Amino acid sequence: MPSLTRLTDRLSPRQANLLTPVHTRLRNWIVQTVATTEDFGIDYDAPVGDPGLFGPDSATWKIHGDFPGMMAGGIAALMLQTLHPRALAGVIDHSNFRTDAIGRLRRTTMFVAATSYAPTADARRIIELVDRIHDRVQGTTDEGEPYSAHDPDLLTWVHCTEMASFLAGYQRYRRPDLSIAIQDQYFDETRRIAEALGAKDVPASRAEMDAYFQAMQPELRFDHRSRDTLAVLESLELPIPVAGVSRRMFLGAGAALLPEWARGLIDRTRRQRLVDRASAETLNRIAPLIRNSMREGVAMRSARRVGATRSCLSFD
Repeated sequence: MPSLTRLTDRLSPRQANLLTPVHTRLRNWIVQTVATTEDFGIDYDAPVGDPGLFGPDSATWKIHGDFPGMMAGGIAALMLQTLHPRALAGVIDHSNFRTDAIGRLRRTTMFVAATSYAPTADARRIIELVDRIHDRVQGTTDEGEPYSAHDPDLLTWVHCTEMASFLAGYQRYRRPDLSIAIQDQYFDETRRIAEALGAKDVPASRAEMDAYFQAMQPELRFDHRSRDTLAVLESLELPIPVAGVSRRMFLGAGAALLPEWARGLIDRTRRQRLVDRASAETLNRIAPLIRNSMREGVAMRSARRVGATRSCLSFD
């Protein structure tokens, strides 16, 4: 909602001061919710001049710097990932997602932040770390199908669900008018991360991404494991410190990003779809407040590291 964003940006110093406690509370909640407490040794402030894997002219910096779209997109990606039996088996068998879903969210947030904004050496180190973790993620599904986190097809699936969902979040909650050229640029940039992990035939454009999901649909299904995993997501109670905002707003706003074929496969009921739509409208209303609360995150620190201005973090 650009008009709300512009209105928020034009607040007088006195009005801005009145909002400072709200911004502080909201930022603290966001950091406590999504930031990992583990120290991965990443310094987003140095070395000065290091652009990382993408740099300030990239579409990735702009899209991944928008917290509302990324949070909702991350949830949509998790929902999509429940539809692939082998990918889901890896999560269930080799992680504590069912008992610590927030922990999984934090680790994903760290990986995306590091590969998007960290200095080059740190970004590559985190990719290598995840690649080593994948060594032990292997087994068989309930149906006896073997799976491995090093499987190029599974790596491509996980990557595509995330990047398509992040972009969908940015479009719905920030810029619905984003051009096809910028969407193509984003998919072409981010495929490098998946390829560094071993993914193959990664979509590099909007058209290729759409064709990929069309081709994947016969392999997907919504079974008891999918349902159990979604139940974990739906049980999350995030204490959002903004009056009048539901604790499950991000879940509904994420579900609202699902493509129609996925909503049908997951069997979102009419009531759930209405709740999803209402959640999306709520997130759209408070998105400017969230953005202003997160103005000094790792994206802005990285911009300063390369001597760029805040404009490198927005298409506006």
